[in-house]
Amino acid sequence: MGVVVWISVVSLAVWLWLLLGHGLFWRTDVRLPARSEPAVWPRVAVVVPARDEAGTLPESLPSLLAQDYPGEAEIVLVDDGSTDGTGALAGELARRHGGLPLTVTAPGEPPDGWTGKLWAVRHGTETARLRAPEFLLLTDADIAHAPDSLRSLVSAAVTGGFDAVSLMARLRVRGAWERLVVPAFVYFFAQLYPFRRIARPGARTAAAAGGCVLLRTAAAVEAGLPDAVRDAVIDDVALARAVKRRSPSARIWLGLADGVVSVRPYPRLRDLWRMVARSAYAQLRHSPPLLAGTVLGLWVVYLAPPLALAAGLAAGRPAAAVCGGAAWAVMAGSYVPMLRYHRQPSWAAVLLPFTAFLYTLMTVDSAVRHHRGVGAAWKGRTYGRPGALSFTRSRTAPDGRTDPPPREA
Repeated sequence: MGVVVWISVVSLAVWLWLLLGHGLFWRTDVRLPARSEPAVWPRVAVVVPARDEAGTLPESLPSLLAQDYPGEAEIVLVDDGSTDGTGALAGELARRHGGLPLTVTAPGEPPDGWTGKLWAVRHGTETARLRAPEFLLLTDADIAHAPDSLRSLVSAAVTGGFDAVSLMARLRVRGAWERLVVPAFVYFFAQLYPFRRIARPGARTAAAAGGCVLLRTAAAVEAGLPDAVRDAVIDDVALARAVKRRSPSARIWLGLADGVVSVRPYPRLRDLWRMVARSAYAQLRHSPPLLAGTVLGLWVVYLAPPLALAAGLAAGRPAAAVCGGAAWAVMAGSYVPMLRYHRQPSWAAVLLPFTAFLYTLMTVDSAVRHHRGVGAAWKGRTYGRPGALSFTRSRTAPDGRTDPPPREA
């Protein structure tokens, strides 16, 4: 029990530090900063990489076409080797809804060393740059925007002098598994990259949310984007780091969205599991020591408090019970704002240790998949370790499962 007491004390100390000394990561009031409309609205190109998105485009693309933007803007949708008629559907939606001009283009399969999404982004940005836009809005094909989304993003970037303004899209939370896993996904992301620190001038912390990134074209050119991050599986964070690395004085802002939402459903646990596992080990730079440290940290910080509370009560050791219970209470309290942001009941915060346990299993599974050669798999492509990146095709079953690619002899 002495060991349990010490672990519970360490866990409580960590949670007190996270609550007070880690950029107030748990707060959800980081929204688009104060802004005023520019006298002259800059030209903007919206680049949408899309691979097999016929199911989401009817909800997302019309919202882009209908943007209420006073300046010149256009949309470039890059059909990344789709087999479900994504490109043709995009053209039909543009004809039906009107609005911003739409160009549909296809780059062909990515060469070795490129992820499919970033190859599509490269092709889309090169197409857009022919019209010399001042800003590029990189947004995913499953993201729907409020009518004033582009206007607000540009106003914030111009007013604040930001090189990149990114919004963490509000993810869909409807089914039981989405309620359990999705708010924690954003919570853990904010814990890794506290939004307030990202916005500080000269800050070393850099991150973006790939579903919605407004980027100054000049900053992208200076940072060599997207070529500089062509092998990145977690492309949004890599993009922000590239901007900061090229120019430490560059200003980046990241916050939560109200009018930018994801329309992609994750109704089953295996859908969410695949979403997390495809990039979790890449986040750890494919390092076994980092994996071991992460698993240990998750156990001490998230799982130890309820276990210490139960063990202390069972063994009659009040120190373990009090410290474990206090750590669990601080943990749950820090999670409540994220649950409220996702319109979920506050009582669900007590389930965070169980959710963290699921994320631990997903992270370990991500490493196992990587070492089996099926790690970063997405829509029929499986990527290897960055720096030696090539992709192989996978077979997609009728139920949406992706089978491992055949091994070479």
